[in-house]
Amino acid sequence: MNEQDRPAEGGARTVSPGHGAAIPTGDVVAHEPAIGTPERFENPGLPAHVHRLADTDEKAAKRAEKQVAGLFLLSILGTLLFLVAYFMFGTDEQTWVPGIGRTSVSNVLLGTGLGLSLLGIGLGAVHWAKTLMPDTEVIEERHPLRSSDEARAGFVQTLTEGGEGAQLKRRPMVKYTFGAAMGLFAIPLLVQVVGSLGPMGEATEDLRHTYWNGKKRRDGSYAFSKPRLVRDPENTPIRASDVTIGSVFHVQPEGLLDEEHHVLDYKAKASVIVMRLDPKDIKSQKELDWGHEGIVAYSKICTHVGCPVGLYEQTTHHLLCPCHQSTFDVTDDCKVVFGPAKRPLPQLPITVDDEGYLIAEKPFQEPVGPSFWEREK
Repeated sequence: MNEQDRPAEGGARTVSPGHGAAIPTGDVVAHEPAIGTPERFENPGLPAHVHRLADTDEKAAKRAEKQVAGLFLLSILGTLLFLVAYFMFGTDEQTWVPGIGRTSVSNVLLGTGLGLSLLGIGLGAVHWAKTLMPDTEVIEERHPLRSSDEARAGFVQTLTEGGEGAQLKRRPMVKYTFGAAMGLFAIPLLVQVVGSLGPMGEATEDLRHTYWNGKKRRDGSYAFSKPRLVRDPENTPIRASDVTIGSVFHVQPEGLLDEEHHVLDYKAKASVIVMRLDPKDIKSQKELDWGHEGIVAYSKICTHVGCPVGLYEQTTHHLLCPCHQSTFDVTDDCKVVFGPAKRPLPQLPITVDDEGYLIAEKPFQEPVGPSFWEREK
């Protein structure tokens, strides 16, 4: 028995299995010294800078300049396409797009133009940064207080050197095409805001007139003919006797579901929800006058951002928009009682024809959908 295996006082002993931690066999535990750890790590520094081809080869740099300029030119062409589509094409012209179906030529060209405009600027800026702008790693100390005048002057000098490093002076083609692309890109935004949202904007008229107004004549008027209310999607007319208290019908104007492209704007704007209430529960005289024996019809398009309002709670007579929880009181002109919507749902004036079917007595008397500047008029 060697010294390691001799019993300690009290009969306890510790057996060391060679290298590693000791194994306790009694009251006494032996500990090996902990392995030392370094007090601090040395800064490894930055890796060696790898030069790009454009940094060392002027031909490669010139090729990169042309590629960047070409992408900015693509953006310019996209912006011009947007402007041409906006002023030359109306929303009535239709075309077939694979994967989408029949849609407006104007929308296709507007989307394509704006997409190319954004894509050209984005890809051009990325390619410019990766091939021509300096990519040397830089370490800059950060100070919590105001820098000295020398440091501030150095910052200005750094910006100046950065501008020179971007090679704007040496690469005029990039400078001019980038400036033109960025300048023209602002025009579609101004056109969209000033043109579409203003009093004479076509979008305003699109919200003001729906399929309930009838088809548009050549002189700009509408052929309103008191269409029947038909179930969506069954496309069958509804008798007043079919609508019981608590029942809900999702309806469209008669004739719309027979249209070849009814799944586009027409159906979205003309969607209506019909319910029957006890007339004694209705608080608004206008709602009674525009309804029929407690049957009322309201636009399904939320006045917040246009989601379909289709959840009706019979006990409270509330309509709920599932997108952002805007809640409308059906007994009081569908006024907003909760949520972000700011306007009541537009009511469709209805009555019955000689056969007892529900018909629209008038089209909507105000624009449907999200609120906009002229809503109160």
